[in-house]
Amino acid sequence: MTRQATFTPPPCARAYPLRTGRGEFAVVDSSPKPEAGAGAEVKGVALMLPGFTGSKEDFRLLHEPLAERGYRVVAVDGRGQHESDGPVDDESAYAQRELARDVLAQAEALGGPVHLVGHSLGGQIARAAVLLDHSPFLSLTLVSSGPAEISLSQQQRVKLLRDALAVLSMEEVWEAIQAMGPPEEVGGPARGLGDAEQLRRRWLGHSPAQLHATGRQLCTEPDRVDELAAVPLPFHVLSGAHDDTWPVAVLDDMAVRLNAHRTVIAGAEHSPGADRPLPTAHALADFWDSIRGDHTHTV
Repeated sequence: MTRQATFTPPPCARAYPLRTGRGEFAVVDSSPKPEAGAGAEVKGVALMLPGFTGSKEDFRLLHEPLAERGYRVVAVDGRGQHESDGPVDDESAYAQRELARDVLAQAEALGGPVHLVGHSLGGQIARAAVLLDHSPFLSLTLVSSGPAEISLSQQQRVKLLRDALAVLSMEEVWEAIQAMGPPEEVGGPARGLGDAEQLRRRWLGHSPAQLHATGRQLCTEPDRVDELAAVPLPFHVLSGAHDDTWPVAVLDDMAVRLNAHRTVIAGAEHSPGADRPLPTAHALADFWDSIRGDHTHTV
C-alpha cells in the first residue's frame, strides 16, 4: 500500500474555496505544469467527490499522475464535509437531491463539461447529479460505489455510528473510535492518508447532520442502475479486488447492466486511489483518453 501522512496539496495543486451558485466549496485543484509540455491547455477536467466520512484529501495521490497524463483534477469537500460549510443540525440540507444540485453547481463553476468521479457515497451522489442533468458531464466513473444500499455488515457499522452521534459529541465519538483499536483494523474515519491529528481535525470538521443524513442514504439507497443506463454518457466502474462495502461481484454485475468499462485494481480494497494510486490514476486517464472528444479547457 502507498500512503502518505499529509493533507498538504501536492506541488501541482492548490487549495481554495470554489465559488458556485450554491455557495463555496473547499477544493484541491491540480493542473499539468507548462514545463511538462502540456501548456495551459489540458485534455480535460475531472471533478472528484469523496465518500462517507471522507474528504478531498482522499484523492491526494491521484493529482500528480493525472497531471502527468494531461488532466486537471478538482477534488471537493461536499456540503458539510471537512472544510466545506453546512448546517450542523438541519438534515434537510443534505438530502441527496440537494447534494446532487451542489455537484451541478460545482461543474458549472468549473466551466464544464467535466469528467465526474465519485467514490463510494460520492458515487451515489454523482449518479443522482447525472440523473438530474447529464449535460455538464463528459463521463461518469463510479469508484467502489454500488447499485443500491451498502452491505448488511456496513449498514450495522453506520447504524452504530449514527446511534453514537445521537448521544455523544463529535469529539467523544472520535475518542470512542480511537479506543476500538488500531485504525488499520477499525477502519472508518480514523483510517486515511493523513496523520492522526489531521484525520481528527477532518472528523471534527464534518457536520453531524451531514453524517446522519448521508449514513441513512447509504443504508436505504434504491437500485437506480436501469435509470442511469438510459443516460447517454460513457460509464466506468472501478474498484479494488476486494470490497466489503459492496461485493466485487455486485459491482461486476452493475458494470454489465450499465454497459460500462470495468477496472479492477489488484491489491486494492475499498479505496483504490489510496491503496494503489498509480494504477488507479492510469485506469482513469486511459478511460478518459478513450472517449476524448474535441473538448478542451484553459486554466
